Amino acid sequence: MERRNVGILGATGMVGQRFIQLLAQHPWFEITWIAASDRSAGKTYAEACRWKLDTPLPPRIAAMTLQPNVPEGSAVELPKIIFAALDADIARELEPKFAAVGCAVISNSSAFRMTTDVPLVVPEVNADHLPLIEHQSWRKENGGKGGYIVTNPNCSAIGLVLALKPLEEKFGIESLFVSTMQAVSGAGYPGVASLDILGNVVPFIKNEEEKMQEEVVKLLGAAKGDHVEMLDARLTAHCNRVAVEDGHTECISIKLRKPATFDEIVAAWEGFKPLEGQHLPSAPDSPVEYDHAVDRPQPRLDRMRGKGMTTVVGRLRPCSLLDWKFVLLSHNTIRGAAGAAILNAEVLARLGKFETKKKVLA
Repeated sequence: MERRNVGILGATGMVGQRFIQLLAQHPWFEITWIAASDRSAGKTYAEACRWKLDTPLPPRIAAMTLQPNVPEGSAVELPKIIFAALDADIARELEPKFAAVGCAVISNSSAFRMTTDVPLVVPEVNADHLPLIEHQSWRKENGGKGGYIVTNPNCSAIGLVLALKPLEEKFGIESLFVSTMQAVSGAGYPGVASLDILGNVVPFIKNEEEKMQEEVVKLLGAAKGDHVEMLDARLTAHCNRVAVEDGHTECISIKLRKPATFDEIVAAWEGFKPLEGQHLPSAPDSPVEYDHAVDRPQPRLDRMRGKGMTTVVGRLRPCSLLDWKFVLLSHNTIRGAAGAAILNAEVLARLGKFETKKKVLA
């Protein structure tokens, strides 16, 4: 696999920091360009960023100069692969500009997730949606080798669809009831004020319920040429912010289209390994793990399974309202954000969708 130069938009935010942490030793990608807002451009990364992660800021990145968050006017050559960690309003303006100059924009933003020709992808779930990029106007330029945008879902939707995909394949899904307990890191930094969240639960996260309800049916839908036919299932979500640092917990009740036993459902999860053999650096050995303990999963104990890329499921039991109910946990800033985008980029690299090469690895 060729080693490729990459850039990061929104590099100083919480997701931008996760990108830097996860890419610092990545075997396929090398960070050569980082950008932030006008107030930070021109400063070194160390000067502009309040590093909040539990590993040291890489010295090479600390010394790099932040560039303007536009394709023009950079003092450093713009790489053709851009990881974007921007607020939706800013992403809506900036991401098309980078695609228009030929960049592959691998976005964590919600701005274009529901756009018809933009793939919304979790590779284990719907990598077959990636050909949608060929219908984007930017891609059609330069003989079909132009830029494009690929998105990953909302942090609360990713863990959910990983658990749902094997059930949809084997039994079908008719309806879902989901209630989330979402970590404060999902709100970024400084995020939720301590006096609002300590000893408290906030039963509102702006647009979160709508995102879950829209994105899940697109992720589990079928790609049909230039669009996706949404999954024919009903979903309702309650989204809550809780005083947990990292790791989103979700309680799900599900009605299946075909009857299934406890053992059949667990076997579906444990046998779900669609990326096995592809040797993608960020892909976990098991995207879904079932924990038989009566009190698991728990964020403190289980969020780093599979280096933060595995969804942990537990407490499967009959539901008196629907068919079954269970609990799941996923790391919201690794699998739910930066790690998800990096895995998307790895799949795109395997598919030959990056034209820019730096050097061949030994």
